[in-house]
Amino acid sequence: MVWHDLHRTLGVGTEVEVSVPVRGEPLPYPWTDLAVGAGFEVDPHEAGPSAEEGRRRLRLRTARTLADTVGPGMRLLVCGLNPSLHAADAGLGFVTASNRFWPAARRAGIVSADRDPVNALRSDGVGMTDIVKRATPRAAELSADEYRTGLQRLDRLCAWTCPRAVVMVGLAGWRAAADRSARPGRQPGRLGERPVYVMPSTSGLNARTSLDELAEHLRRAASG
Repeated sequence: MVWHDLHRTLGVGTEVEVSVPVRGEPLPYPWTDLAVGAGFEVDPHEAGPSAEEGRRRLRLRTARTLADTVGPGMRLLVCGLNPSLHAADAGLGFVTASNRFWPAARRAGIVSADRDPVNALRSDGVGMTDIVKRATPRAAELSADEYRTGLQRLDRLCAWTCPRAVVMVGLAGWRAAADRSARPGRQPGRLGERPVYVMPSTSGLNARTSLDELAEHLRRAASG
């Protein structure tokens, strides 16, 4: 969350250098993964040893994306497909008026405040991330390779933070990276040995799924 706050205070494209310990790295989640999840681009050619013994220097650039809100002890980790440009600029996932994630989450009783991911983490134990961190106007612009790479990062994230359960909001990412025939519900595959639930998209474009149905999916996901 320190890196999340840093991302929120810096403008897009801002370059920053951080020095991180080599010994005691919070494996199995590397520092580069942490930076990407917090909304930064990492230049691997500019990362190297620091003058300080036992430390590594990372050169980062603030990306136009959302920073994860994650931590230990989460009862549910919510994974979107990727941030929209509106969400990235607002600093809030599922931001459009037609998206029903927040109303469904309130109705399901898994969050206590509307449109507040930091409160969701700190008060409700609900974290938020995305399979792919690259923001786009439409999720349809993402490639299967991006989904596969993003799912590998999520696997490491879940192994590190150990949420009780993971819910994928939207079927496209899980189908592209894990199971082409996946249907809504609990999945046989896991992330970091944590149970995975896949639910329909909360986008207003998905008019076939009602708000009550979305809320029920979130209740089931949170039940583990």
